[in-house]
Amino acid sequence: MQKDRLYRPNVAVVILSSAYPQKKEIFLAQRCDLKGVWQFPQGGIDDGEEPLEAMFRELSEEIGTSEVELIAEYPRWLSYDFPTRIAQNMTPFVGQKQRYFLVRLKDDSLVDIATSEPEFDAFKFVQVEEVLSLGASFKKDVYSEVIDYFMQKGYL
Repeated sequence: MQKDRLYRPNVAVVILSSAYPQKKEIFLAQRCDLKGVWQFPQGGIDDGEEPLEAMFRELSEEIGTSEVELIAEYPRWLSYDFPTRIAQNMTPFVGQKQRYFLVRLKDDSLVDIATSEPEFDAFKFVQVEEVLSLGASFKKDVYSEVIDYFMQKGYL
């Protein structure tokens, strides 16, 4: 009998700078616990919470602002498995299934990663081409699919 594979419901956010659409700069943040690993803000969806609600909550918790304009949503759930070193701390989950959103920071938004429970210790805005070279290897397929989709739709 095959063990059920449990994926944690999650949202992830591709954030464009307030200079969008003139400049297509994407926000990446470096995890406090994994030096050299840059990622999009993301986080779990609480029971009874809709993905869009979770997105705004996670932005406030992780980057200190939810002052964004929603541009688009990736049309389906994407999933990835945790590497072994991470999976042991995420029981019973073997990975995450995610909904991706594309947003633009509002002109007066102030990013502050020094939140009450910081997940990031640095952030920067990068060109689209740089995202895949900086992201965690186990997320690259998902990141590639999301970036390609938003590019095909003309957003990036």
